[in-house]
Amino acid sequence: MKVGLAIRQVRSAEQELADELEKVGERHKTDQEVYHLTRTLADISRRNVEELAPFQERYPISGASETGEYGSGLFGKLREKGSEMVESVSGGSELGGGRSGLIETVREKGSEMVGRRPESGLLLLRDLRKLYALASEVSIDWVILGQGAQAVKDRELLQATKECHPDTLRTLKWANTMIKNVSPQVLTS
Repeated sequence: MKVGLAIRQVRSAEQELADELEKVGERHKTDQEVYHLTRTLADISRRNVEELAPFQERYPISGASETGEYGSGLFGKLREKGSEMVESVSGGSELGGGRSGLIETVREKGSEMVGRRPESGLLLLRDLRKLYALASEVSIDWVILGQGAQAVKDRELLQATKECHPDTLRTLKWANTMIKNVSPQVLTS
């Protein structure tokens, strides 16, 4: 049974989305709406990760499925390919990984400097596009998990997917709305 793999995938994807939401918020700290809403949405994604923790214990992953960052098999390969495509479109990964004082200071000062320039709108659009793509992947992962929960007749897991998936859809809708609102201003200025 691969339900455990699907649970791990959703947890991993939600965590990745939460991390990216926080990075975007930090990059656009001067835009209060973006900054505060991304932090709120990141907290919700992290709560969803924790919501699935008991189910990960219920459906342990054993054997070859534990190898690799995304797991093995078709599910992991699809996720890995999708991430590679998003990475190549967005132009690479972020520098640094932790929240050390130096990196935090650099992000904050960079946000302040870029926030006053026209290029900040293009950066925001790129970031929103990436968030939309990530949230779309997470949403599909929730659908897959929900179908798996139905197949194994696990009512509690199905209920968790019904409660958590709308949170991801909220992030997806917010990113889409922001793209629609920001695009005209950025592209015509």
